[in-house]
Amino acid sequence: MPSPRERLVPVVARRSAGDWVSQFADQVIARAAARPPGEPIVCASGLSPSGPIHLGNLREVMTPHLVADEIRRRGHECVHLVSWDDYDRFRKVPTGVDASWAEHVGKPLSLVPAPPGSAYDSWAEHFKAPMQSALDELGIEVRGVSQTEQYTSGAYRKQILLAMREREKIDAVLGRYRTRATPSATQRLPTDADDAEAARVAAEGSGAASEDDGAAAGGYFPYKPYCSFCQRDLTTVTGYDDDTTALSYTCACGHAETVLLSEHDRGKLVWKVDWPMRWAYERVDFEPSGVDHTSPGSSFVVGGQIIEEVFGAQQPIGPMYAFVGISGMAKMSSSRGGVPIPSDALRIMEAPLLRWLYARRKPPQSFTIAFDQEIQRLYDEWDALGRKIATGSAGEAESIAYGRAVRTAKGPLPSTPRPLPYRMLASIVDITTGHDEQVLRILRQVDVDDPVTSLEQTQPRLGKAAHWVRTQVPAEQRTHVREEPDAELLASLGATERESLALLLAGLEEHWSLEGLTTLLYGVPKQQAGLPPDVTPTPELKAAQRSFFVLLYRLLLGSDTGPRLPTLLLALGSDQMRRLLGG
Repeated sequence: MPSPRERLVPVVARRSAGDWVSQFADQVIARAAARPPGEPIVCASGLSPSGPIHLGNLREVMTPHLVADEIRRRGHECVHLVSWDDYDRFRKVPTGVDASWAEHVGKPLSLVPAPPGSAYDSWAEHFKAPMQSALDELGIEVRGVSQTEQYTSGAYRKQILLAMREREKIDAVLGRYRTRATPSATQRLPTDADDAEAARVAAEGSGAASEDDGAAAGGYFPYKPYCSFCQRDLTTVTGYDDDTTALSYTCACGHAETVLLSEHDRGKLVWKVDWPMRWAYERVDFEPSGVDHTSPGSSFVVGGQIIEEVFGAQQPIGPMYAFVGISGMAKMSSSRGGVPIPSDALRIMEAPLLRWLYARRKPPQSFTIAFDQEIQRLYDEWDALGRKIATGSAGEAESIAYGRAVRTAKGPLPSTPRPLPYRMLASIVDITTGHDEQVLRILRQVDVDDPVTSLEQTQPRLGKAAHWVRTQVPAEQRTHVREEPDAELLASLGATERESLALLLAGLEEHWSLEGLTTLLYGVPKQQAGLPPDVTPTPELKAAQRSFFVLLYRLLLGSDTGPRLPTLLLALGSDQMRRLLGG
């Protein structure tokens, strides 16, 4: 039976003026109305498994997913294609991989051996697998298309022959932009160190956008064969006969041959021709692109002219999406200098929260995904929104974004039955070093009227918080409880400080719950000042409360700060706390 909160989440999103997903869905549905009956609407994404597929790449998939899902909610058949660009060339050996992999530079990614120690057969499959797993967890339903399979099966043969016949027209389109100077993606990097590194990888992408466009001294040819001898694309087309489709090429390895393009299936169109060809072949209605693809002369701009002038089709609706930043990225460990991938994010946050980060921002708006302490504030914001949804006090735009985060057209995503505050769970795991029995003991005392009875009630959120503590909190920021009382500090306390500790210890039994301890901790300085419990705090009272809290942190942890005190006291337990506080 759905919870009250689930019942309030709209199954079909309401339209609003600021709802970018509905606006694009309206446009796509209107465009598709001209299609023959029975044809599904097609949204598309493209991903290159040339390396870790990072959180910036996820926007390439999440944007059309949200639009496709909205279209499905309205009762239309919609397919979301993900083209795996596994027939792209292997461009360079990344840091951390044996230099012997240099012999594979120029080969299709699907023919390059996987990195050492991988369970997969190829480089492409090694990097596709974690992304596909993340898409499944995020509730993103796609139809994967391997470009290796498409090209080597001859699926695109008709389109390749057409492109070669129309090569002069394609060359003329490209020539309109070749002399125009455009800022490179790396020239537009953010200045923040973490963001700049993530942007560098995002700008680098698959390398497809930086491939040569087919121009050569011997003429223009939009097709690039892979050498039949060395399997690399270090080839130069030296001639082509339109009537016989005979294509001659030489390779840097010394091999040369002539093949019939009407039969040859070991090569591909150059990127700026390949992309519009696929739009036409798949009859794509909607596909976004990154900022590096939308400047003058870029692949999206040029592709829009090539698809119309050469392939006789219409360019998809294609919004530009902006950069996705990462905070705390420097703590990550990966083969690409620390840029996290979606599965990294899903180890520390629940799928609906990650979906929400993408859903609530329009594609041209950049945003940041937190791997540092900011994730706790982010979860506070998410939980506060959930409470507003439950009470019906959320705004229309908030409700729509929340609805898209927690469910798809197929139904709700898995959620935590008892979604206790993330920062509290992280503190408990930190203090107990993740000991299950101790964690459950503390959680049972959080709400004595409705106690947690098993850790399963707090999953998967508890597991995400525990992984965050283990992998993202530096050792110097971990909580270390004193083993013995600070006798010197206790002996130096004045009468007011001793009284505050006595009042705290005297009220423990009556207030032993998260809410009760919160009231007690803030109430001790009020009681000392002769103020009623519900008094409005004054600057003097706030200063007294801060001093009291610092005293407790010093006596319990030996530092001036730490996790929230109510959580810390529950974690320590009454006996240990009394011992450390001299009571």
